[in-house]
Amino acid sequence: MSEHGPVVETHRTHRVRRMAGRDPHEVGRTTTTLELLYDLVFVVAIGQAANQFAHLLAEGHFGAAIGAFAFAMYAVLWAWISFSWFSSAFDTDDWIHRLATMVQMVGATIMALGLPPVFHSIDEGHSLDNRLVVAGYVVMRIAMVFMWLRAASQSPKHRATCMTYVWTIVIAQVGWIATALLPMTLTQTLLAGGLLLAIELLGPYLAETRHGSTPWHAHHIAERYGLLAIIALGEGVVGTVASLSAVVESHGWTLDAVLVACAGMGLTFGMWWAYFLIAAGDVLHARRERAYKWAYSGMPIFAAIAATGAGLHVAALVLEGKAHIGPVAAVLALAVPVAVYLLGIYWLYSVLYDEYHWFHGLLLVVTAAVLAAGPTAAYLGLSVPMCLLIVMAAPAVTVVGYEVFGYRHVGDALRRATGA
Repeated sequence: MSEHGPVVETHRTHRVRRMAGRDPHEVGRTTTTLELLYDLVFVVAIGQAANQFAHLLAEGHFGAAIGAFAFAMYAVLWAWISFSWFSSAFDTDDWIHRLATMVQMVGATIMALGLPPVFHSIDEGHSLDNRLVVAGYVVMRIAMVFMWLRAASQSPKHRATCMTYVWTIVIAQVGWIATALLPMTLTQTLLAGGLLLAIELLGPYLAETRHGSTPWHAHHIAERYGLLAIIALGEGVVGTVASLSAVVESHGWTLDAVLVACAGMGLTFGMWWAYFLIAAGDVLHARRERAYKWAYSGMPIFAAIAATGAGLHVAALVLEGKAHIGPVAAVLALAVPVAVYLLGIYWLYSVLYDEYHWFHGLLLVVTAAVLAAGPTAAYLGLSVPMCLLIVMAAPAVTVVGYEVFGYRHVGDALRRATGA
């Protein structure tokens, strides 16, 4: 209600609009409901990968687990990143854009269904059964080709940039289809996949640096990354609750079950807090040239979030008596992804602010000591749940360090980076 009477919301149709590019300085640009729905579909695939990862870890098949998880997370996250940056630059919210986005959601669903065969085939070690994953991935990428072609035809200013995206995506998809259809050993497929990965990652760099940047919105894309981090953290909580339910059903609410639940929630809170200590949107708005490294640096961070949920799942399987690994390995299954996550956060800081502070080195040393204490305590005979509580304290080192001392130099670095 305003002083002039009730506020009437304006509704509009979703008729076709020219894809000329959004204003990168648009005020109040936020994530759309379609983008949120898109994220939820992709988080299902992330959860599927984390679940398969946890079961292979619990079986003690560490090499296969890590290899399959890396393959799966690349496919999921790269498709998400590609769409998110495009949408930040060219989202028209007309019916064509909406349908093309929904096609990508269908592809993500197909890919999620194909993840179990990928993990199983890598575990077997003979050949990679990636047919369904490639099918879903190609569906998503072909939809992206259509979107880039539309932008190229309707935005002459960005035509060369858009067409560079088109050609690199098409070349990579031909290669991915070949890996799914041709008789290849696991090693051959992984080598070919590494080459195709390089092509996919090189495409945006060539497009954005040689032909001019697309009009992506700094605060919008920072919000997109933050929302995916939040949703992925929530998926870890869901996985923890689901796993602990089995423990509770068989053994009741034991102290161990309560401690694992506390470790899961504490890690979620700490990882969330640490992620949002960096003002990514403000820096990217002032320093758009730093977006390339920042964009790709999010991939290992999101993967580490999913792997943390998988580590908690492994702990629940150990408590349930369904794992074939010892206490030390169970604690490492959680401590390692937490370490990757926190290293990623500090790397993000250095990429965005283009500097490194000595205080960060001190915090990393203390964090490493906390993370090492978890598996060490397990080796010395402390219970797995108590060791998980030790690991839970690792993000708190960064959070407390920032809130007590670090906020000063982070604020100074932000002012230097933005020119404020």
